[in-house]
Amino acid sequence: MKPLSRTQRIIAISSLVAIVLLALVFRPAPFPVDAGTVSYGPLAVTLEEEGFTRVTDRFTISSPVNGKLVRIGLVEGDSLRAGMTVASILPPDQNTREYRESAALAGSAFASVAEAQARQRQISVQLAQARLKAERYDRLYQEGAVSKESFELAREAASVLEKEGRAAQEAVRAARLQAVAAEARVDSRLAGKAVEVRSPVDGRVLRILEKNERFVPAGTPLVEVGNPGLLEVVIDVLSSDAVSVRPGNPVVIDDWGGKGTLRGVVKRIEPAAFTKTSALGIEEKRVNIIAMLDRPEPRLGDNFRIQSSIVTWRADRVLRVPVSALFRSGEQWEVFVIDGGRASVRKVNIGRRGIDEAEVLGGLREGERVVTHPPNELQDGMRVTVQGE
Repeated sequence: MKPLSRTQRIIAISSLVAIVLLALVFRPAPFPVDAGTVSYGPLAVTLEEEGFTRVTDRFTISSPVNGKLVRIGLVEGDSLRAGMTVASILPPDQNTREYRESAALAGSAFASVAEAQARQRQISVQLAQARLKAERYDRLYQEGAVSKESFELAREAASVLEKEGRAAQEAVRAARLQAVAAEARVDSRLAGKAVEVRSPVDGRVLRILEKNERFVPAGTPLVEVGNPGLLEVVIDVLSSDAVSVRPGNPVVIDDWGGKGTLRGVVKRIEPAAFTKTSALGIEEKRVNIIAMLDRPEPRLGDNFRIQSSIVTWRADRVLRVPVSALFRSGEQWEVFVIDGGRASVRKVNIGRRGIDEAEVLGGLREGERVVTHPPNELQDGMRVTVQGE
């Protein structure tokens, strides 16, 4: 074979250089992407829902007799002491039938006193047991025999029962005052004299339901009374989410109108769901979760709107990947891993999911970088460049 001449060699080399330059010029530029890092750290699984505050012990004071209501001089927000007069009723003379009704109502009121006292005794027993359990778990936790979560749940259960015990005391006092009012109906000598309707508890006037002077039948609601310092938080969640909530779960409250974050615990989960229509017009089955604040917040009142997060699971150290990096391929979760300047599809096993991060059970290692918010145009093996780097 005849060797190439010098001119031919120059032409061949020039052609090769031109081909390489053209390939470099027309080669697609790296695809710009956002990236996150797989790392170890804390992870919490939460339910994010709106809720509202509600006075824990709300008492609706009703007219104990038929009669003429004297105009109520109170206004919403007025402070009351137990036994203070909130309304006056001028009853007509009682006939025989009304007397029997009054006697029956008085008997029912005294039965309510006995029921409230029994409830108070029951809570006292439960509280004593909860305190003993909390003390025992404290010792076991110090010895390393139980987890911190079990110790905290025992302590929170005792705290919740202490609050329920105070509420039971107020309920007994309220039942006694209602019994006194009912007994007053039986005394026919009060005919023509004003029957004073009194507040069963210390608190403030929440609502005045009947203010003007008029004839009211027995049982007409007149005033709502409660202590705004004893608030509970009502959070409605989907029934499918409610099954993961337990009494004692931490609750974090944001967006309540003031600075800082409020904290509390789940007190109870109501046993019955209700139907609610969503903003999209879809009927949903929802359940009320009742939480108690750790500390009273004086700026909050009855029926104030709040934004809450119920922590259903928490761990101090798990392998995490950004949720925004995950996408579905059939039944399998996948991510784009950035390796050598290229995006490679990889299958991953995911455990619990938080708001921003998910638990990695397999498929990824600490320190690996993944594409977050992967666009539809991104394909396996494409060259990528991380934006901002």
